Amino acid sequence: MDKRYDRIFGQNIRRLRNLAGITQEQLAARMQIAGCDITRSALAKIEAGQRHLYPDEIKAVRRALKVEYADLFVEEK
Repeated sequence: MDKRYDRIFGQNIRRLRNLAGITQEQLAARMQIAGCDITRSALAKIEAGQRHLYPDEIKAVRRALKVEYADLFVEEK
């Protein structure tokens, strides 16, 4: 598995979360309401590129942030 994608994905989540003006705790709560069992600590590890996401988490984070899937996978040059 390529850790580079975990890092890119995490950076995109952090950027989009900051643009939405919400904290990690708030994002985790939104994801939990959507049925995704995730903690703020796990979200912090994802944003740091230290933990990968499962498909249901990708779906939940996209809905919680109200973004397109493509926004989560943008690779900055």
